[in-house]
Amino acid sequence: MATLSALNNEPAGAPRAERVDIKFEVVVIPVTDVDRSKAFYTNLGWRLDADFPFDNGFRVVQFTPPGSGCSVQFGTKMTTAAPGSAQGLYLIVSDVEVARKELVARGVEVSEVFHASRPGAQFRPDSDGRVSGPDPNHRSYFSFATFSDPDGNTWLFQEITTRLPGRGLSNLDIATMTELLREAEEHHGAYEPTAPKHHWSGWYAAYIVARQEGKTTDEAIEAGKLHIEGSL
Repeated sequence: MATLSALNNEPAGAPRAERVDIKFEVVVIPVTDVDRSKAFYTNLGWRLDADFPFDNGFRVVQFTPPGSGCSVQFGTKMTTAAPGSAQGLYLIVSDVEVARKELVARGVEVSEVFHASRPGAQFRPDSDGRVSGPDPNHRSYFSFATFSDPDGNTWLFQEITTRLPGRGLSNLDIATMTELLREAEEHHGAYEPTAPKHHWSGWYAAYIVARQEGKTTDEAIEAGKLHIEGSL
């Protein structure tokens, strides 16, 4: 049987060291025209976090997709990679057809929804392995759509409705989860006396997910109420 160290990719007998959370937070993409790219990502409805120009010509612009824990940066003097060389950047959505329609409504050119008849076809626009329409069995991880920014950096919508074990909220650290639970407890306590009969878990779940998606406290409270009252 494999030892615990082996399962954690640590050599057997290795001294145990303190573990530090490592969060993948930003992807840098290469672009030609910073202002053109800024206008494109603004039009997607992504949140503009920063636009910092410096006297030496360095400039960094950061956007975050709705509900994402990872952001994208571009600018001047940031990377030597060729503009358009960032390919197959994943954007995870719960409904790929709705996500596609939203961007089309914003004037963005998006591929049709497709599924892959063989592994890797989602990365090959010229592949006959792309089959029109979502996965026939609506399996998580199997339905896609793609679009590109003005330089040709490509983004890949992937529909996930049920995650594989170990995914989802597991990227939250203990301190963040503790604070979210304390918030949920406080606001649920104010709501419960006048609320219809329900189990606290549903309200907490709706509240925490909303906060993780970047919603304000008031918006998260409303999400909790809507979940409870809508499920009765």
